[in-house]
Amino acid sequence: MDAAIAGAVLLGFCEPQSTGIGGDCFVLWNRSGCHDVQALNGSGRSPAQISADDLRHSGLTTVPHDSPHSVTIPTAIEAFCYLSEHEGKLGIDALLAPSIHYAEHGIPVAPRVAFDWNRMTHRLHGCAKDAYLVQNRAPSVGDIFRSPEQAEVLRHIAKQGRDGFYTGDVAEDLVQSLQNLGGTHALDDFAQTECMPTRPISGTYDETEIMEHPPNGQGATAILMLNILKHFDLAELDPLGHERAHIEAEAAKLAYRERDRIIADPDHSEDIDTILSSDTASQLADKIDPKRASFVNQSVNETRPKDTVYICVVDKDRMSVSLIYSIYYAFGSGMASERFKILFQNRGAGFSLEAGHPNEIGPGKRPLHTIIPAMLRTNSKIMMPFGVMGGAYQPNGHVRFLCNMCDYGMDPQEAIDAPRTFADEGKLLVEHGYSNDVCQKLTDIGHTVARPELPIGGAQAIKIHANGTLEGASDPRKDGCAIGY
Repeated sequence: MDAAIAGAVLLGFCEPQSTGIGGDCFVLWNRSGCHDVQALNGSGRSPAQISADDLRHSGLTTVPHDSPHSVTIPTAIEAFCYLSEHEGKLGIDALLAPSIHYAEHGIPVAPRVAFDWNRMTHRLHGCAKDAYLVQNRAPSVGDIFRSPEQAEVLRHIAKQGRDGFYTGDVAEDLVQSLQNLGGTHALDDFAQTECMPTRPISGTYDETEIMEHPPNGQGATAILMLNILKHFDLAELDPLGHERAHIEAEAAKLAYRERDRIIADPDHSEDIDTILSSDTASQLADKIDPKRASFVNQSVNETRPKDTVYICVVDKDRMSVSLIYSIYYAFGSGMASERFKILFQNRGAGFSLEAGHPNEIGPGKRPLHTIIPAMLRTNSKIMMPFGVMGGAYQPNGHVRFLCNMCDYGMDPQEAIDAPRTFADEGKLLVEHGYSNDVCQKLTDIGHTVARPELPIGGAQAIKIHANGTLEGASDPRKDGCAIGY
């Protein structure tokens, strides 16, 4: 747990377009010698004074992703402090020391980070431009990125724990900055922030149990997709053929429609037993025509892949951690606090403005969240922490990764490397690893095929073999690596 927290915080300075201390996290883990999986929801709530009616009366139909109304209270720091205290050994001060050093002295900008940074400079505005641009441009490869203001924030946390972030100078900077931008945030919103210990939900596929985070995360979507796909013999299909891609896309459309209808803050939504039910999966599987695409489409506000980091760690005692940490869009809301230059996440853009919807924005609510860590168990034993980055793609990514291994016998690296597809906003995105012939066949059966500009998502995994050997896998689609000590 110490390694996961320390690495996650540092990544906020290695690739600030993807994550940072103004974001959220979700974590799954097991303690050494125990195969029970625990879960922690580190996602933030909307401010107590937010009003859906006020937003609708102003003419909005969705929560703008670059407005202060999209900024939920960042809860990752609360979660990291909680986990350090309850599961770690070194203490939060030791865990933050590397990040304090590099935030102060700087980190060279890596090639993929420079590429993403340059593409997304338009998202930065206000004081965020001064903090994250160099003479009004993105840093180049090898440029040194520093954030001494955030190093000061981390020193507050190292000394005071979570209170160093959620009260005092840091909280005052965050609240005043948001209020100056038009937000309804208050100091009490920050002071009262709490992460939420919970229990994972699970499903099975080919005798492998997949453990997912419960709502407000979208992990149940992956379980529903897998339950739908059980009704089709994928193992008999070409793993890179059009039939497999078609059936997976149809299952995704149906599962994501259920996600949009049901998944929300668990304090304000119905039980997810409907999504996890085998009867629901059977009914949805019956809707799939193996020879023709449907026109079911996702309705969630934003389904395109977003910026996130994911870390998995297994230690010598076989404690496993699966941790995902994000500010949602590239550079979050594009806004930063005035004094400490903390980027504000825009998770509130995941809320609905439909009156009466379970995911309707409201005081103190958590939005539908895209980031989901996962764990696999076989024979009731932890076999693999893994995760797939990429916004709404993540449940589909979990499914493809697991099916690649279970149905096609791929090892973890092969399962990650294999090309991907994703049914997204009326189009079927097909990575360039698929042939033009497959794309044509998908078009012929009714899909609107598009080649994505960027790779779809990213992934990391560690397989724990029965003899204790560890096998790491990391996605070449973005920065990452598998390291053993």
